[in-house]
Formats: sequence, structure tokens, C-alpha cells
Amino acid sequence: MPLKLSLKPGEAVVVNGAVIRNGERRGTLLLETRARILRERDLMFPEQVNDVYDAVYFAVMQLYLAGESEGPLYDNCISVLADAVEKTQDGQVSDAILSITRSLAVGDIYLALGTCRKLLQRNPVAEARSG
Repeated sequence: MPLKLSLKPGEAVVVNGAVIRNGERRGTLLLETRARILRERDLMFPEQVNDVYDAVYFAVMQLYLAGESEGPLYDNCISVLADAVEKTQDGQVSDAILSITRSLAVGDIYLALGTCRKLLQRNPVAEARSG
């Protein structure tokens, strides 16, 4: 079954590393095969990394976009996760980080990224920035 993406005018999506930007009108893409997909609103850039929560999301996002489950990006991601566990005092955050680590260990990077999104929503710094 294909994945249907509806894009707003000018909205971008990354598919297997290629940035695709919609034209002037609302558009629809049908993806017939498995692909690594990330909407523009879910992208994070290095200059947006302000705290440990952001660093975790950014590291996992890089793994997902690259489609890698080993190598330098993976090693960096594990280092960022270990740093995050050391810095947190919140048991629920520690549990989320361990869940991310388990997902990465079995190669489910998309699930790990979803857990990272939930972690960002709990971030008091992000709440202060958006409020």
C-alpha cells in the first residue's frame, strides 16, 4: 500500500536524502516503496541544537536521514545518548533515552526518532522558547 503525502504550497520533504519542494499549489505524492521520509517541520539544523534534548534528536535524525545503523554517525549518536543519560535527573527522561537506545540497537531508527519527538515535547527549554 503506498504512502500518501499531502504537501502545502512550498512545503518540502526529504525522501532518501533528496529534498523535494512542492510548487505553488497543494500537491500529493504517492510513495510506492519503502523510503526514509522526513517533513520539513521535523528537520533540525546544527544551529538549532541548544540543549541535550535537541542534541539527542539531531543525532538520531542524522542517522535516520543517512539510513545508517553503524559507523561514525551511530557512534556519535550513542555518545550523545550516554551524555544525555548522565545529565538527566528525571526518571521518565532516562527511560525515554533507554527506549531510544534499544530501538537503535535493533535497527528501528524511525521508532527511535518518534521517541525523540516525544522527548522534545517534554523539554522545558523548548516550552519556554515556544511560549
